[in-house]
Amino acid sequence: MRDFSWKYFAMTGDVDAYLLYKETGGSLGEEASTVEELSFEEEEAAAE
Repeated sequence: MRDFSWKYFAMTGDVDAYLLYKETGGSLGEEASTVEELSFEEEEAAAE
């Protein structure tokens, strides 16, 4: 479910999908989410 919600968010930008992604990722810890957020920021910068 976590992978699906991230992919859906990445394709659509749907805020609810991102919130679901964050909610389902609580067991991975803070470090994993920081790496993923940096990846997202890099993708956004490349898209511009």
